[in-house]
Amino acid sequence: MILPHMSSTVSVGALVGWMLVLTIKHVFADFYFQNKWMALGKDQKTGWALPLLAHCGVHLLLTTAVMLVLAPRYWFIGLVDFAIHLAIDRAKGFCVATFNITPESRWFWWLIGTDQALHHLTGFGLSVLLAANP
Repeated sequence: MILPHMSSTVSVGALVGWMLVLTIKHVFADFYFQNKWMALGKDQKTGWALPLLAHCGVHLLLTTAVMLVLAPRYWFIGLVDFAIHLAIDRAKGFCVATFNITPESRWFWWLIGTDQALHHLTGFGLSVLLAANP
C-alpha cells in the first residue's frame, strides 16, 4: 500500500477538524473503553499480549469506523493507528514491567506523559495526511 502524495498546502479547517475527531476518538478508546483488565494487564511481565491486543483493537475499530464514515478511501488508517498504538503501548508496558515502575514513581508519570504525547503526535501526523489529501 502506497501512501498518497502529500500536498504542500493543508487546509487549516480540515487539519483542526481531523485533530478534533481523532483526539475525541483517542479519549474514548484510551479512557472510556479501556477497562481495568486492559490497563493493568498490558503492563505486566507476562500475559500482556491479550490485554494489549484487546485495547489496541478498540483503537482499530473506532479509527476504522471514523474513516469509513468520514473518509472511506482511507479505511486502512485504522490498521496504521493499531500498529502505532501497539508499539507505543508495548514500549511503555515493557519499561513498567522491566523496571518495576509503579504510580508512586515519578518515572511512571513521565512514561504516561510520553505515551500520551506520542499518541497525540500520531493523531497529528494522521490529521496532516488526511487534511492534505481530502
